[in-house]
Parts: sequence; C-alpha cells; structure tokens
Amino acid sequence: MEKFSRTRKGYDPEEVNAFLDQVISQVERMIAESKIKDEQIASLKKLVEENEDLKVKLANYEKIENTLNRAIFMAEKTSEQMKLAAHKESEVIISDAKTNASRIVNEALLRAEKADMETENLKRNVNIFKRRLRTIVEEQLRNVDEIDKIEM
Repeated sequence: MEKFSRTRKGYDPEEVNAFLDQVISQVERMIAESKIKDEQIASLKKLVEENEDLKVKLANYEKIENTLNRAIFMAEKTSEQMKLAAHKESEVIISDAKTNASRIVNEALLRAEKADMETENLKRNVNIFKRRLRTIVEEQLRNVDEIDKIEM
C-alpha cells in the first residue's frame, strides 16, 4: 500500500493524483488484459466447440467405417460361400454328366451287342435259308433230271 506525505490540509494532492493516475492506468491495463483474456476464452470456447463437433463427426465416421468393414467382411464371406456353392454344384453337374455318360455308353454297348446278336441271327437265318433253298433247288434239279430220264 502507498503512503502519502501529509500537508496542512491532508495528503499531498500531487502524490494522490499521481497515485490515482497509476491506479487508473493499472485498472485500464487490467481491463484491457481482461478483454484480451475474454477474447482468448471466447476463442478457446469456440475451439472447444469445434473440437467437440469434430469428435462427434469422428465418432460418426468411425461408425460408418465399422459398418463398411462389416459389410465388406459379409460380402467377402458371401462371395466365398457362393464360390463354394458353385464349386459343389459344378462337382454335382460333372458327377451327373459322368453318370449319364456311363449310362449312355452302357446303353450304346447294349445296343451294339443286340445289333451284333441280331446280325448273327440274321447270318444264321440267311445260312439256313441258303441251305433250304439249295436243298429245294437240288430237289428241283433232281426232279428235272428224273423228268429227263422219263422222257427219253
């Protein structure tokens, strides 16, 4: 605290005025500093609000990222399942095709055997027909020979 010199009518006015000027100057400086600090506080509050907004946006983006990652994972899993299903289906188709091919080949072999048997039967029948025809023709020739013997 400041001490003033005494004069007859009280304290020295010049010292008091000088002191008041100092106090005013300090108060004005403190008010100016207070305004600057208020501005800084307002600026910091604004930055804090922006920071909070950014945190909220970041959280939303992280949720979106997680959702996209899950979607990608599910798409990959579904793709693998589809590949496996297609592979199994192709194996079934190939197996069916092999079975059908075997059946067709077996049927063709049976038809070929049947055709061979029919051919053999036909050959036998032709041979039998030839023998009978030969027998008939020979008989007829004998008959002709006998007719010739009778007429002469």
